[in-house]
Amino acid sequence: MEELLSEIRSCEVCKAYLPLGPRPIVTAHSEAKIIIIGQAPGTKVHETGVAWDDPSGKQLRKWLGVTDKEFYDERKFALVPMGFCYPGKGKGGDLPPRTECAPLWHEQLWNQMPSLELIILIGTYAQKYYLKEEMEKNLTETVKAYQNYMPRYFPLPHPSPRNRFWLSKNPWFGEEVLPALEKRVAESLEVDSGS
Repeated sequence: MEELLSEIRSCEVCKAYLPLGPRPIVTAHSEAKIIIIGQAPGTKVHETGVAWDDPSGKQLRKWLGVTDKEFYDERKFALVPMGFCYPGKGKGGDLPPRTECAPLWHEQLWNQMPSLELIILIGTYAQKYYLKEEMEKNLTETVKAYQNYMPRYFPLPHPSPRNRFWLSKNPWFGEEVLPALEKRVAESLEVDSGS
């Protein structure tokens, strides 16, 4: 695993397209129980080199019902984005994650994580890639149908503060989905601690 992570962190496949240059952000361990697949690092994460080290990450930890210490314990959570480097700015925010990363690295990582219990798919890019034709017509419908993908996958919207409008428009998410997510995460981590 260390060899693979080192290879990923020195990857320069899309160097020519990255405005801030390559800085692949990934955390994984062979004992990890849960993988969180996000989109791609933003500028703050690119600066710090720490995945989900921003307001979105704070919100995500709240949704999962875990502490910072638990979240950053790589024996519990692998943090693997669809695109490992900051992709640059577009008209409506950051550009989509680079498409080279997931096919190049994801499967190699999964093969090194035999204890994997749960894959959390954050946002449309991760959901389209992993759920393929099983995905509903859009993110909202896919998240609403989260039970169809369990126990392996759990689809979520992005926890960005920019998604406040979506959250207020979809109160079922906080009422039904988040309690189920917290329960599923707790179950996966219990397996981890052997209790």
